[in-house]
Amino acid sequence: MIEIERKFLPSSSFNLAEIQNSAQKSFDITQGYICDNANRTVRIRTKSDKGFVTIKGIGNDGNVSRFEWEKEIPLNEAQALLKLCLKGVIVKTRYEVLYENYLFEIDIFDGDNSGLIIIELELESENEVYAKPLWLGEQVTHDHRYFNSYLSKNSFTNW
Repeated sequence: MIEIERKFLPSSSFNLAEIQNSAQKSFDITQGYICDNANRTVRIRTKSDKGFVTIKGIGNDGNVSRFEWEKEIPLNEAQALLKLCLKGVIVKTRYEVLYENYLFEIDIFDGDNSGLIIIELELESENEVYAKPLWLGEQVTHDHRYFNSYLSKNSFTNW
């Protein structure tokens, strides 16, 4: 139940059309937060035709590892819970791209965060060496501004 994840911005060679063509899957995601404080978040998410509730704990010093618990719930329940969320719902499309046996999740944000692209990679250990595609840019794992919970309150378009 420990999530080990790194976040990146795209490099200058990032090409959305190529990503879309090489994606194994894509999902429309809407998410909001029931609870969002420094020690924990409780997130409600719809991902295409599924619903999820997720609890995340505080990250370690580099924000690479943190507790995460997720449970699938019926879509209609997730949609009802989204109405109870704090102001600032996140809307994005996620593309899953496999590169040299690593699954990169590329989030293209819409709405108040339109123009933002974040690439995430989940790993087995914090020190794992992974393949880096040319379209992978600066790592922003340590930068709290790229957390979805932050973006829900401080939209990218207002930075």
